[in-house]
Amino acid sequence: MNKYICIHGHFYQPPRENPWLNEVELQESAHPFHDWNERITAECYARNSASRIQNGKGQIVDIMNNYARMSFNFGPTLLEWMEKKAPDIYQSILEADKESQKRFSGHGAALGQVYNHMIMPLANERDQHTQVIWGIYDFRKRFGRDPEGMWLGETAANTTTLEVLAEHGIKFTILSPYQAKRYRKIDEKDWHNATGAKIDPKRPYRCTLPSGRTIALFFYDAPVSQAIAFEGLLESGEKFAHRLTTTFDEHSKDPQLMHIATDGETYGHHHRFGEMALSYALHHIEQEELAKITIYGEYLELYPPKYEAEIIENTSWSCMHGVERWRSDCGCHTGGHDDWNQAWRAPVREAFDWVRDQLEPLFEQEMQKLGADPWQTRNNYIQVIMDRNEDHVHDFIHSQTNRELSKGEQIKFLKLLEMQYHAMLMYTSCGWFFDEVTGIETMQDILYATRALQLAKDLSGNDYETTFVEFLKRAKSNNKEYGDASKAYYKIVQPTQLDLLRVGAHYAVSSLFADSPEELPLYSYKATSEYYEMLEAGRQRLAIGKAFIRSTITWEEVDVSFGVLHIGDHQLFGGVRKFVSPDAFATLHHELSTAFDKGNITEVIMLLDKHFESHNYSFWHLFRDDQKKILDQVLEQTMRALEHDFQQVYDNNYPLMAAIKNVDMNLPRPLQITVDYIVSGRLLEALMAERVDVDTVLKLLKEVDRMGVKLDEEAVNYAATIHVEEAMHYLEENPDDTEHMQYLIELLTVINGSSLQPEYWQSQNIAFRMRQSTYETNRKKQDEKNEKNEKADAWCKQFEELYNSLNLKI
Repeated sequence: MNKYICIHGHFYQPPRENPWLNEVELQESAHPFHDWNERITAECYARNSASRIQNGKGQIVDIMNNYARMSFNFGPTLLEWMEKKAPDIYQSILEADKESQKRFSGHGAALGQVYNHMIMPLANERDQHTQVIWGIYDFRKRFGRDPEGMWLGETAANTTTLEVLAEHGIKFTILSPYQAKRYRKIDEKDWHNATGAKIDPKRPYRCTLPSGRTIALFFYDAPVSQAIAFEGLLESGEKFAHRLTTTFDEHSKDPQLMHIATDGETYGHHHRFGEMALSYALHHIEQEELAKITIYGEYLELYPPKYEAEIIENTSWSCMHGVERWRSDCGCHTGGHDDWNQAWRAPVREAFDWVRDQLEPLFEQEMQKLGADPWQTRNNYIQVIMDRNEDHVHDFIHSQTNRELSKGEQIKFLKLLEMQYHAMLMYTSCGWFFDEVTGIETMQDILYATRALQLAKDLSGNDYETTFVEFLKRAKSNNKEYGDASKAYYKIVQPTQLDLLRVGAHYAVSSLFADSPEELPLYSYKATSEYYEMLEAGRQRLAIGKAFIRSTITWEEVDVSFGVLHIGDHQLFGGVRKFVSPDAFATLHHELSTAFDKGNITEVIMLLDKHFESHNYSFWHLFRDDQKKILDQVLEQTMRALEHDFQQVYDNNYPLMAAIKNVDMNLPRPLQITVDYIVSGRLLEALMAERVDVDTVLKLLKEVDRMGVKLDEEAVNYAATIHVEEAMHYLEENPDDTEHMQYLIELLTVINGSSLQPEYWQSQNIAFRMRQSTYETNRKKQDEKNEKNEKADAWCKQFEELYNSLNLKI
């Protein structure tokens, strides 16, 4: 067969971590999920690891890992997040690459990516090398092999970029056909014009570089790739397969590679159930032998390039003007605001280039003083980024310097490298891609630049902020609320900045609401309580203490003393300062505790101002996730009181409300709200029980229908989802518990017969695994004519009923 198909998915999210915490904070826009990484993982990355293939009746007949059958790359910073926050999905991606090597002649499906999606042609050559070196090291540590190919951010390329890839052993990359300049058959003299995508995407091309090195180029099929992203091609797996298999030249006897490249998020996030269209297409093409599914590495080995090509300099796949989208108002935008412009892009690019150029001499000089090769050490710093274990970091410092460093020098060494790390992250491409400078993507990049400058100030004592803000003033906002990026800087970025004292304040305030205040997680910091006392009087509480605060990233540290007063609700007053002396702390403790014991809250507040001067803090200085935790705790008491009131109205007026419903009249709005709240709450409570009373749930669901209850669908469906998942996990571990299996069948029968729509995705995965293991074992026992046969037969029939209840077909 000379027909081959390769589908490439570029799976990527920009780094979203707070640069001071090294954690992604709460993002309300991603509700009901904690943040966008979590949401897109649920909608796309997880779905592709266990994608469904359905029959004509909509029943699931198979589950497959799409990653094992396609070409893909994941952004290194995204994989770093997934390793910590979605380890099961992360492992399924790594396992898919191993599975693909068996399927594709030893070649893995995964490709590398330049580290943080920098627009390579706009970077200096030194940064380009670091991006590739970090990307390769990250890939090798995760996938256990070297990447054959590497994805360039936005496929942005020029000759220098290709040289850097080739120098580091990358065999190929993927580009848009609109990036091709000219091509010819190898060893022929005349070139053919390829501009305007006039190049055959069904073959690989060799690109010979000025250094004499070569790299293979794959120009993807643009019309089909675009149809997937924008023309609804994923509405039907069969339609998708048909489009892929009807692009071949039927008259050609030469091998042909039909390959496409899109954002991986297309399959499930941008297009719901897109991952199922992908699985169906791959499965259908293989089953019907319409073409052979392959990946780039395998195809390149089978059919080395017979043609060569050159590229147009400084081009990309998402800007018709080359790479102008990331440095000028080129006209490319995401739409929706015809009166907006992107003139802000140039000053933001200039601001970041200024930051980079200011930090380079500081980095070089100070690293050389510490006995290290500055840029080689930066290239090697990925070893620390991926493993911040303290012993490992000590070994790294020793390996990079020609002498033993003192404690202070070690801190300086790490600060210098963190400064460079954030100077790399500030160039993440998403900062320029969208329409507005004050959007979260651009502000995220500004956060990284600010962290780099803060570290530079710590190291040099120089003020960089003034000039940086002047650059931002030139970046005019389309949002009248801001006017320009400098106002967003003061409103969004500056309040986000942390130092060790503010971390100490966060510890002090959070301690008031913690079960074990002596030990609190503090993201990338560690707090060790050296003294802690809580005084209480009714709703009022006063915490006084001393703690040792240390950064797990830069190892800088400080001893702090603190006092924090909680008056009630979210009303907090507190202060923190560097620990001065035992005598000063004793005075602080005596004065605060004496005033509190007297019930003189006004004096306590005055003493906090006196002892902590400008270092006063409140609820508003907490990190976002901890603000939510405190508000949730405060709201819990309020909600209990409200629930009691609702219950009284419901109980006292139920006969009347039932009568109104029985004569088909609408309940007055206050009464309908009461019914909705109480019945939803009872149903939620029933589904959250350790073992659900199926009869109670059935009665409540009938009440929902009878009283026209508007359920809190999100909460109720989530509770049902989690309960069924947990019950399935138990069954997987205890498959012989047939009583529990029957309980699950009965519960699913009730849920499936109602208006509830829980998500069975994880439960189906468990059932599918059980089908392949326990079920198959019992089926084999059915062939034996003995007592075990009857037991196995009964188990299989019961499991088949459960399997069908989850919309799975044996």
